[in-house]
Amino acid sequence: MKLLMEESREGRHLSLFPKMDVPEVLPPEEDRRAEAPDLPQLSEIQLSRHYSKLDRRSHGVNDGFYPLGSCTMKYNPAVNEETAALPGFGAVHPLQDEKSVQGCLQVLGELGTRLAAITGMQTFTFQPAAGAHGEFTGLLLIKAYHKSRGDSARTKIIVPDSAHGTNPASAAMAGYDVVNIPSSEDGCVDIDALRAAVGPDTAGLMLTNPNTVGLFDRNILTITKIVHEAGGLCYYDGANLNAIMGIVRPGDMGFDVMHLNLHKTFSTPHGGGGPGSGPVGCKDFLAKFLPGEVVVKGADGTYHMEKPEASIGSMRSFHGNFLVAVRALTYLLMLGREGVPKAAANAVLNANYMRVKLADVYPVAYNVTCMHEFVLSLKKLKSETGVSALDAAKGLLDYGIHPPTMYFPLIVHEALMIEPTETETRETLDEAIQALREINDLAHTDPDALHSAPHHAAITRPDEVQAARHPKLRWTREE
Repeated sequence: MKLLMEESREGRHLSLFPKMDVPEVLPPEEDRRAEAPDLPQLSEIQLSRHYSKLDRRSHGVNDGFYPLGSCTMKYNPAVNEETAALPGFGAVHPLQDEKSVQGCLQVLGELGTRLAAITGMQTFTFQPAAGAHGEFTGLLLIKAYHKSRGDSARTKIIVPDSAHGTNPASAAMAGYDVVNIPSSEDGCVDIDALRAAVGPDTAGLMLTNPNTVGLFDRNILTITKIVHEAGGLCYYDGANLNAIMGIVRPGDMGFDVMHLNLHKTFSTPHGGGGPGSGPVGCKDFLAKFLPGEVVVKGADGTYHMEKPEASIGSMRSFHGNFLVAVRALTYLLMLGREGVPKAAANAVLNANYMRVKLADVYPVAYNVTCMHEFVLSLKKLKSETGVSALDAAKGLLDYGIHPPTMYFPLIVHEALMIEPTETETRETLDEAIQALREINDLAHTDPDALHSAPHHAAITRPDEVQAARHPKLRWTREE
């Protein structure tokens, strides 16, 4: 498929903008470009066809099953987009006077209140632009807390070996040393290893519960107590909240600060580089360190922005990606108090349905009642047939199914991590189960067919190592 620049021909154009009805004002001569930018020159039909081709090559939740483990690729209801497109939200400017944006401030205020009720936190900031950005923000809150107490010896963050890859990266970015602790045989935190790891140098623990193998850690209260008794704080990675929202709260588990992925749990857009949102919530004792400004409701019912007294500063411009917050609030209002835990329960039901239906064909890494996701191991299949987890994932593309997460978590060999979410029907789950069973049969009868899969995709088997290490990100005109 050609790039727009490759389609471009001198003199072609289209009319996207009306003629100006105001005088043209140019910058001073010294600030102008020496020559016009080299932009593609195209007709309208060329442009339309280009993006239609791109659309046909992509795969989203609206195209088919998307069981990407640990990412909660749930359907984004259309009503979310309708509310986000309302002129009072879509045309707002961040520098408007507070009196003129009371509705927008109310959105942030009410969403913060609802998220606090769901998570057991007290205050939220919407500044962070993504989940990992939220992790970094939360760790800076922990750092500010210890600094305010003159406790400079706390230089280490404890991270389990099954953690999301962003956890140790965020801790390192915040200037901490990362202490990795192993999982026990049941897939949860090794309590003895945790006790051995904590000490006067422990700043905190990063953890998600349910964890990355889809299990709720029954020792969670013991885990947070161990860290607190050592003087550290507990950070909750909210990536897996979809399994427990409205049922159990991280704040009640003993966590002090957390981030949420609005694009996962609260059905806002996911992927493509944005718009993202990773709001951070915390207990009251950390609220004074929050970044930027937070929404406060006055006694007269009006809303205003207020900077926390010991704020760590701004994490990004203004108040975060506001329209993502509009979508998330719409989702919560549509679900209501009863709908939130029902969505979580259905996500758990769907995951367990698939786990049980596949367990006789693929070994399940931890074959017990799971939460939102489960992990299959294709280690045995590979040793018997040579068909790897990658081959099986590529084979799913020929069924119109997006592959699940591959080779993660690292503690499971030849892993396929599957998260069906609550938005899929039983019929869709049955089709996916049948596809995976057929792939297992094909692995034993014609493994080469899977080694060369997919056979019906626009891109089949690219050199993924080369693409990752030497990506072609820039087009150069050939003279």
